[in-house]
Amino acid sequence: MHSPNPALVARIAEELRRARRLLFITGAGISADSGLPTYRGIGGLYNDQATEESFSIETALSGSMLETNPAITWKYLGQIESACRGARFNDAHAIIAEWQNQFDVCVLTQNIDGFHRDAGSRNLIEIHGDIHDLFCTRCDYTTTVPDYSGLEIPPACPRCQSLVRPRVVLFGEALPSAAIQHLYAELDQGFDLVFSIGTTSVFPYIAGPVVQASQRGVPTVEINPGDTHVTRFVDYPLTAGAMVSLRAIRDALQQESN
Repeated sequence: MHSPNPALVARIAEELRRARRLLFITGAGISADSGLPTYRGIGGLYNDQATEESFSIETALSGSMLETNPAITWKYLGQIESACRGARFNDAHAIIAEWQNQFDVCVLTQNIDGFHRDAGSRNLIEIHGDIHDLFCTRCDYTTTVPDYSGLEIPPACPRCQSLVRPRVVLFGEALPSAAIQHLYAELDQGFDLVFSIGTTSVFPYIAGPVVQASQRGVPTVEINPGDTHVTRFVDYPLTAGAMVSLRAIRDALQQESN
């Protein structure tokens, strides 16, 4: 993995010294250093491959498939959870959480691994949910599990025997309204610096805050080994991994503060 450009790192540290409110938008790439696959892009789990049943992964992991054939959807939810099992947050998640002591930090993540929460991020928008939070599709039963090892697949509610599902946004489903309202409220307050880390930014609600910041003259940083849908908009593109880049930025910021 490439090291981040030292000159860009120094300039990002300078921007941080002037900033108060920070937005971090994160995707699967930030968890890659924890050993998790990125699903798409470099090292992707489902890069242009159909499932064993000849569905696209988007079809297998869709709300409509969960309704018609929950065993298919749960099979691939189980594969994703298995990829997370035993892994934990890394320094990239920890550094963002640590910066809450210096800055007003908001984290908008697409990830469903729960690592930002585990690392201690408080102002957190898990726009796609958390794979460990389960609920019954009929009654008010909810639970949080450390992993899926003890579950029957697909699981049934212990109260009413209806289908249990994770509190995640499947393909074709609406985003949770509470998370969207939280994001809008944060964007209304404005940010002094916006980071996009480890995401290809294919969704408009992930790309939008970066593009809007760029249009308003707010400095933007992208940390990603490859080009993405927002690369052309950002001021400081670091073509490196999340953990090595955030470590370098943290060290540069500490050096400037001494």
